[in-house]
Amino acid sequence: MPKADLNLTEILDHLLNGHCVEKNDIKYLLKLSEPEKISLLFEAAQNARTLHFGNKIFLYGFLYFSTHCRNNCRFCQYRQSNKMLPRYRKTESEIIAAAKEMSDAGVHLIDLTMGEDPELYSSDESGFEQFISMIKTVQNETKLPVMISPGTLPDKVLMEVADAGVTWYACYQETHNKILFKDLRQGQGFKKRLAKKQLAKNLGMLIEEGILTGVGETMDDIADSIIWMRDFCVDQARIMTFVPQTDTPMANTMSQNNLIELIIIAVMRLVLPDRLIPASLDVDGLNGLKARLDAGANVVTSIVPPQKGLAGVANHSLDIEDSRRTLDHILPIVKTCGLEPAMVEDYLAWITGRQKASGRSF
Repeated sequence: MPKADLNLTEILDHLLNGHCVEKNDIKYLLKLSEPEKISLLFEAAQNARTLHFGNKIFLYGFLYFSTHCRNNCRFCQYRQSNKMLPRYRKTESEIIAAAKEMSDAGVHLIDLTMGEDPELYSSDESGFEQFISMIKTVQNETKLPVMISPGTLPDKVLMEVADAGVTWYACYQETHNKILFKDLRQGQGFKKRLAKKQLAKNLGMLIEEGILTGVGETMDDIADSIIWMRDFCVDQARIMTFVPQTDTPMANTMSQNNLIELIIIAVMRLVLPDRLIPASLDVDGLNGLKARLDAGANVVTSIVPPQKGLAGVANHSLDIEDSRRTLDHILPIVKTCGLEPAMVEDYLAWITGRQKASGRSF
């Protein structure tokens, strides 16, 4: 047997037995290109998922409730200087109605996402009073955990949302290469975003970290991000393929083969075997779900109710208004993967166990 095959077997066995691996081993897995070896990687990732989660999958409802943003991220269609894109701010009643619809459908969490809306990020921070009130109402009406992804909240506001009982804080770095970060998130602070995650973690919230692929990163960068997520002990790790957007500085970027995203999902699963790893509907829609689950993901994210005027992030409208981001379409695909949705009680138990294990049970 060729030495490379032995290396692959040894690395996969090492990871499946719960051992850490070095950066070079992670890079080796990320660079796999032969179909047979990639199949072995995916099989190992599925085995790791089964070991920690059985055949259970979690489901996240997604509400992008404000598409206004004060930032100018080069990769994002919602960047402040993009004047061609229609914007919206959903009212509290609209948000509550959509959240209740998804809760009734059977999701396990409500993800409340927005750009850094200038209306909220006012100089006196008064704009966040309504935001916090809305979060509390969503929690009360749905009886579900809430994830917030509102950007770099002021420390005082982070403390207030923690006091309100918010379970998750997502503040994506997109890359842990400081030079690439500076290019992608122009005018924003690398250390500031890291500090917000650390504060939220200290306040008892679970942390989702997210990175992009196809934005000029190297395999070293991806490996460094996976190691950072491991060492920071993130609770949920997300990878998404960059989708070039019109009227943005990166509109002409060549689209990347999504196989790279699948390989990264599998490597994340092996390096972070007991964490949550999403299969996002935001890149390829429903058509890309099975491949992401087969790569080892155990959360379906970006489930969006139709006829609510809601948008996605990477793709503004993909599969939303024709109801392909609803559970009626998602669950049959989950079943073909040999998986099934968990009960809400299962998800709450995982959250409680994770908080206790990491000393964040308050």
